[in-house]
Amino acid sequence: MQKNFFIKSHGLGNDYIVFDNSNINFQINEKAIKLICDVHYGVGSDGILLLIPGKKADFGLRIYNPDGSEAEKSGNGLRIFCKFLYDYKYTKNKQFTVETLGGVVKATIDKEINHKASLITIEMGKAIFKSTEIPVNYDKPECLDYPLVIDGKKLFINCVSVGNPHCVILCNELEMDEVLNYGPKLEVHPMFPNRINVQFVKPISKSEAEILIWERGAGYTLASGSSSCAVASILRKKGLIGNEVNIKMPGGTLKIGIDDQWNLTLCGEVRQIAEGYLNSELLEDIK
Repeated sequence: MQKNFFIKSHGLGNDYIVFDNSNINFQINEKAIKLICDVHYGVGSDGILLLIPGKKADFGLRIYNPDGSEAEKSGNGLRIFCKFLYDYKYTKNKQFTVETLGGVVKATIDKEINHKASLITIEMGKAIFKSTEIPVNYDKPECLDYPLVIDGKKLFINCVSVGNPHCVILCNELEMDEVLNYGPKLEVHPMFPNRINVQFVKPISKSEAEILIWERGAGYTLASGSSSCAVASILRKKGLIGNEVNIKMPGGTLKIGIDDQWNLTLCGEVRQIAEGYLNSELLEDIK
């Protein structure tokens, strides 16, 4: 495998670049991340996934947002990462574990096409509603239906962690203008010391919901696995869904399972876009 080799894949339009840390000769820092993720001056992506040795699992993963910050967990990113591991023969097993900053997850390759992983399920861990563990600066044990006023508008927020923090807002209709206006303001609101991911949700039925997403460190995005898990958790908490729900996003649909102990599973497709290596001229710009 050539030095500085990378692949680019997407999960429902949410795209990531994957590197093996042992096969690159540059430092993954804020400057490098921003440049590589830039659609004009770099490769262009919603983030970078970095393979590192796992201490508590078969593999280790670091997840970087395009603004240079680091994410604890990403459902789409994990599926893309697991496809990379399977497709490029880091493992022959169809079940393996991955260690993230948000905890260890178990991955299963459910379907392959021409010996390439296509459909992947991730066991995402437990939903956590405790305010101090999300974290949320809130004086009650759980932050549910809290009326937060921004620019004179009252937004009823519901907070949960699925390995990373989320703010879920239920609404009758989804409005893109609201996501683009309130998403960035909620992300950096003082209530959320580690910033937060934001989802606007329109419940459809006991087994279906539509969402729009403002992702921490990335902005508006077509799809998000952890966001889908967060939404499913809040909907279940409110008794609006059963044990399974299809979360529809502009990029596509993910199937989320959630049991009575709040354990979450996420199932969806992944598609590879490209493979290659970073050119010496880009590496000069990075250094």
